[in-house]
Amino acid sequence: MLNSSLPSEGFCRMKKLKKLDLSWNRFDGMLPTCLSNLKSLRELDLSFNQFTGSVSSSLISNLTSLEYIHLGYNHFTGLFSFSSFANHSKLEVVALPSNDDNFEVETEYTTWVPKFQLKVLVLSRCNLNKLTGDIPKFLSHQAYLLQVDLSHNNLKGDLPNWMLENNRRLEYLDLRNNSFNGQFPLPSYPNMLLLSVDISKNNFSGLLQENFGEMLPCLEWLNLAENAFEGQIPPLICNISSLWFLDLSSNNFSGEVPAQLTVGCTNLYVLKLSDNRFHGPIFSTQFNLPLLQVLLLDNNQFTGTLSGLLNCSWLTFLDIRNNYFSGEIPKWMHGMTNLRTLIMGNNSFHGRIPHEFTDVQYVDLSYNSFTGSLPSFSHLGFVKHLHLQGNAFTGSIPKHVLNPEFLLTLDLGDNNISGKIPHSIGQFSELRVLSLRGNNFIGQIPNSLCQLSKMSILDLSNNRFSGPIPHCFNNMTFGKRGANEFYAFFQDLIFFFQRHYEYAVLQGPEPSSSMRGRNEDPYLQYDPQDEVGFITKSRYSIYKGDILNFMSGLDLSSNDLTGRIPYELGQLNSIHALNLWHNRLIGSIPKDFSKLHQLESLDLSYNSLSGEIPSQLTNLNFLAVFIVAHNNFSGRIPDMKAQFGTFDGSSYDGNPFLCGSMIERKCETVVDQPPTMLYDESEGKWYDIDPVVFSASFVASYITILLVFVALLYINPYWRRRWFYLIEECIYSCYYAASDMHYKLFALLYK
Repeated sequence: MLNSSLPSEGFCRMKKLKKLDLSWNRFDGMLPTCLSNLKSLRELDLSFNQFTGSVSSSLISNLTSLEYIHLGYNHFTGLFSFSSFANHSKLEVVALPSNDDNFEVETEYTTWVPKFQLKVLVLSRCNLNKLTGDIPKFLSHQAYLLQVDLSHNNLKGDLPNWMLENNRRLEYLDLRNNSFNGQFPLPSYPNMLLLSVDISKNNFSGLLQENFGEMLPCLEWLNLAENAFEGQIPPLICNISSLWFLDLSSNNFSGEVPAQLTVGCTNLYVLKLSDNRFHGPIFSTQFNLPLLQVLLLDNNQFTGTLSGLLNCSWLTFLDIRNNYFSGEIPKWMHGMTNLRTLIMGNNSFHGRIPHEFTDVQYVDLSYNSFTGSLPSFSHLGFVKHLHLQGNAFTGSIPKHVLNPEFLLTLDLGDNNISGKIPHSIGQFSELRVLSLRGNNFIGQIPNSLCQLSKMSILDLSNNRFSGPIPHCFNNMTFGKRGANEFYAFFQDLIFFFQRHYEYAVLQGPEPSSSMRGRNEDPYLQYDPQDEVGFITKSRYSIYKGDILNFMSGLDLSSNDLTGRIPYELGQLNSIHALNLWHNRLIGSIPKDFSKLHQLESLDLSYNSLSGEIPSQLTNLNFLAVFIVAHNNFSGRIPDMKAQFGTFDGSSYDGNPFLCGSMIERKCETVVDQPPTMLYDESEGKWYDIDPVVFSASFVASYITILLVFVALLYINPYWRRRWFYLIEECIYSCYYAASDMHYKLFALLYK
């Protein structure tokens, strides 16, 4: 954690220094040019600091004794010419990876032939040959390369044959996230040393060669994801007996998965076939991948049941959503004690859901045909995300469902669940997402929901809730916790993987031991991205992964809610979407809504709201959708400035007492207006009079006035005498009046 700039005089005097390692600190500033005096330097590692400025070509060209140089993950800027290494005959390791777009490496600037034979070359994310996008031609002169990383550079064109043909010692090849096209070239001989190939996120196309497994028989890691490969998987790919990681996802592969893959590749730990066009059954009775821990088959056309998974006792991550699987969940799956993630949405599974899974943390069984009452899931003690939407569950929510200590997401939407929300829901103190939309819930929205202080998305739409909106909803964060909590965790995760990655690249990958060991948890590498559907900006959107840490919304639409909009909702200053349409709300829009500075969507349509639309709402700079149609609003519509200049007349339809140029009703004319209230509804105060408080204040005021009157009589004797005379005179007047009335009445009766 050292921080400062490098002292120019100290290091530069050590002319016999052979190794200088300042990595993983916080050094900043520019590199001293006098470092070129260290002509005996063999190893220079300045990686993972905060150095700025350009890397001087003259500095590098003078260090001709260098064997190892790593300058990656700093804040260097400008252009660095790789020809600065032209006279370095001893150079073996060069690592110049970057983490931003301000540093460029150019290898084709001049014609040069290297004197060195590299073993490791890492030029990741460094705008390599930005103008031409060519692969470095000097690599054609290299024959001893062990590891090559040219990822994240937008290199283009065909991958030259000599990349694998010349480098017979190559062990690690990473070309991911470029723009290479054409067919991936194989060497003309079996490469017995190549362990890892990652060419994902390119434009490679065509068929995968039948002899792929014969030419690269020792692969342990193969990633071909996000390309344009097509056709069937060559059956001989399982000649690669050491293969433990295979990712063919997001291509155009089709046909049935060859039986050799699911029977012969017994060392597979990770198999990803997602987002292709595979069809037919895959889980045959001969399915035999005993070491499999991660299986992703989502977004294909697979059919059949889950019977073949019986032997996969080590499975931790299973994603088979968006296929045509059917049948019931077999009971033997309860015994898969290592299972942490179970994603089976959008299939045709039916029957009842078993609830004996013990350690599953992510469950997605949405949009199937499960029936019956909602299970209690009493044994799902560690579940964090539970998605059961889109089934046919009935009954009510059990009072004691799940373990409230860990649950983050609960989605029960689009079922036939009825009854009231149990008050025990307030115990789920960590809950971030709760969706009960599209059910038959009744009664009032309980105040116990307000105990969910960490709530970001609450969707109670399309039910039969009645009564007022709780005033305590401002107790929930709705995004107030922001991204800081997530960002700290994410930075720690990046640090861990960068550290491991650097060790693997520069010291030599050992996937057979360090990555495949039981101590390495695959769930850490394949933590599922949570998905939540929510209506915002008048459309249904799926929010997935990291965006959920920033999205927030409240949807109470299509219910039978009454009363006025609580002004406390105006305190949710981090909320992004607020949907209250299709209820029976009355009153006006609280002026405090102008404090919802992060609000992007506000829909109050189809209610009985009245009064004027607050002009302060024009301060909502992020508002993209504003709908108040079909209410009883009156007066002038807000000025067409800022975001309000983007809304058309449909936002105000069905309000006959509104006026303004937007709706072609001039405000200068006399407009019949509904009776106005004598109190300010937007403040939310007059209609909340407490009778106890009112009575107490009335009695206190009466006593105060009486005491003041007595005090005045006590202080001023003249006023006191006049008061006594007045009372005496009133008494006599009343006495004589009563006596006279008595005698007259007696005389009348006597006659």
